Amino acid sequence: MNPSALEHFIAQAVARSGPPAHPPEPADCVLALAPLMLDLIEQAGSFLQPQHLQGSAVGYTRNLVYDAPDRSLSLYALVWLPGQWTPVHDHGSWGVVGVVEGVLEERSYVRLSPDRGADDGIVLARGGTVLLNRGAVTSFVPNPDHIHITGVPAERQRAVSLHLYGRTMSDFNLYDVAAGTRRRIHVAHNES
Repeated sequence: MNPSALEHFIAQAVARSGPPAHPPEPADCVLALAPLMLDLIEQAGSFLQPQHLQGSAVGYTRNLVYDAPDRSLSLYALVWLPGQWTPVHDHGSWGVVGVVEGVLEERSYVRLSPDRGADDGIVLARGGTVLLNRGAVTSFVPNPDHIHITGVPAERQRAVSLHLYGRTMSDFNLYDVAAGTRRRIHVAHNES
């Protein structure tokens, strides 16, 4: 294992995301960190271990690579087998994503209902679709909602992606599009 690429990335992410008491604007974080993610995914083979690449037939797998002691940053290797998707969700955080292997698909939603704080009466409309090929980097900021579904269609091969978040990503809002509701859920991950 050659952790130097990962250690360099984490040190830069910590420095550029600022102290938790006075973090910079989310857009400034992703602007600074997206180029670093581009470099990191090119070197993923030097630090990703077998436990970071484990998948499951049950659903996409979140494998923890790094979690800051103050919970201000987390990095996961997500493994997507063909046909696996997240539920419709948002993060409540900024994030930077890089694709290490395969093609990852993101389908966005636009919240049409005016009360962003409400957990019911939510009207969502389908937005655009982005295909992220190996080597692609994308980012997001809460605006206040970055609502989407991410995954790999059944006809595609496995995908592996690295996800850096501006907090420990142990929960997020799950949306029921048909019912017009959202609820906060805990999301599990495999420890590194």
